[in-house]
Amino acid sequence: MDTADRFRAAVDDRDLAALEDLFTDDIRFYSPVKFTPFEGKPMVMGLFGVLLRTFEDFRYIGDHTGTARTSADDTAAPSAVLLFRARAGGKEIHGVDLLHFDDDGRIKEFTVMVRPRSAVHALGEAVLAGLVEEGLVPDPVRP
Repeated sequence: MDTADRFRAAVDDRDLAALEDLFTDDIRFYSPVKFTPFEGKPMVMGLFGVLLRTFEDFRYIGDHTGTARTSADDTAAPSAVLLFRARAGGKEIHGVDLLHFDDDGRIKEFTVMVRPRSAVHALGEAVLAGLVEEGLVPDPVRP
């Protein structure tokens, strides 16, 4: 079972410990609602805890493996594209997870793209509320 398969299984099982083993310490997570990436395993693990609680009826519906250039340093790296469907905030979401792997097969970069725009907005609000609740980001309403 390769890393992408183990990742899918961990998400399906909502197994944060299994996810943590798949990430590099300096992982970068590029979100569809935030320009700068979430960086480092502690922050990304906190984010995944929120995501696993936020998404409803999350399921992967397809995949593709190959090589792609990373955002961080524009080098070619083994990668996987995972297509998914889910709901958040009552909105249907169509999305893609792009995973880049290091030489040891661990996930070093993770990019999420979702549509439609109404789903991006609903997802962004729900995830921000979860991150604030977990103390991972400051509350934008309360300085």
